[in-house]
Amino acid sequence: MYSSSPKAKRVEFRCPDPSCNPYLGFAAMLMAGLGGITNRIDPGDPLDKDIYDMEPEELVNVPSTPGSLGEALECLRNDHDYLLKGDVFTEDVIETWIKYKIDKEVKPMALQPHPYEFGLYYDV
Repeated sequence: MYSSSPKAKRVEFRCPDPSCNPYLGFAAMLMAGLGGITNRIDPGDPLDKDIYDMEPEELVNVPSTPGSLGEALECLRNDHDYLLKGDVFTEDVIETWIKYKIDKEVKPMALQPHPYEFGLYYDV
């Protein structure tokens, strides 16, 4: 429920993936929130509809999040200036994190066949 009353305003906090580094995760969320406030970024109108009931034409206008770790890392690589404010993160830390995640998670997972592939091709 959304309200126009200043006393009813709130921030919705969603916990990150439990496998994330909590120190980096919470610092990044705090920096993102502060960046939004400092730069007066308009979050847009609230979406008070069930997206599963929406028509495809309506869904085109609904912003989405990255669909994979690789996409999320690419988004981080392209947009992380807000994390550099106040020396909370450094360019080196961010680039090292992206490289580590790609080398240790994204690439190895891409080399592993999905269980569906086994069923599709090896159960012949």
